[in-house]
Amino acid sequence: MNAKTIGKKIAFYVGIVVVWEVVFLLHIIPEQAFPSPIQVGKTLVHEAANGSLPYGIATSMWRLIVGLAIAITGGMILGIFMAKVETANQTLGSLILGLQSIPSVAWVPLALIWFGPTDAGVIFVTVAGALFAVSINTYSGIKNVPPTYLVAGKNMGASGFQLITNVMIPAAFPYLISGFKQGWAYAWRGVIAAEIIFSVVGLGFLLNTGKHYNDISQVTAILIVIMGIGILVDGFVFKKIERNVMSRWGLTQV
Repeated sequence: MNAKTIGKKIAFYVGIVVVWEVVFLLHIIPEQAFPSPIQVGKTLVHEAANGSLPYGIATSMWRLIVGLAIAITGGMILGIFMAKVETANQTLGSLILGLQSIPSVAWVPLALIWFGPTDAGVIFVTVAGALFAVSINTYSGIKNVPPTYLVAGKNMGASGFQLITNVMIPAAFPYLISGFKQGWAYAWRGVIAAEIIFSVVGLGFLLNTGKHYNDISQVTAILIVIMGIGILVDGFVFKKIERNVMSRWGLTQV
């Protein structure tokens, strides 16, 4: 990202803050429903100083990383299995499509019954939200691997598991990255939704605490943190991986 692009983004967000402050000062929206940027900033400083915010971020990210790792591993296995076994695709594939349509938050009641308000429950919701998106994209990627790649791999002595790991997965990587990105988005929503309902430590818990005390500044501050983490992960992880993959496949210039 060059300096000009960074400058545009900074100017854009500064502009949002300025408009936000103007709207607050003009009392267009009641103060109890619309805090000022200064109030939100003070809340963030206070939550950071007392340790609630860093601990909440660390807890939510730990649950996200564990859940997403399970979802990516399981989703890739399911996707490859469906791509290689037509009977599995005709049966299991339709089930996975149906399960993907279930919102992450809808898994919360089941998680509460099975695990109670625990880390395991939050991780279950995270996995359930991300697993099926990863599996469907993995399936699409494997099915779209050019047959010539498979023939070339077999001619070079690759077979079975070796053919999957050395030929199919690298060739399907653009699809896999798309699946990982979707999985991350669903997983992040699942973590926050579960924490709100479970009332366990994390960013969702802090969000729910703000709602409980009718503290609009805290609710807004935590929403900004959640959004900020999403922007940072997308920009510093997935955007870089996507650029590398596109460059590797000759779709963009370095």
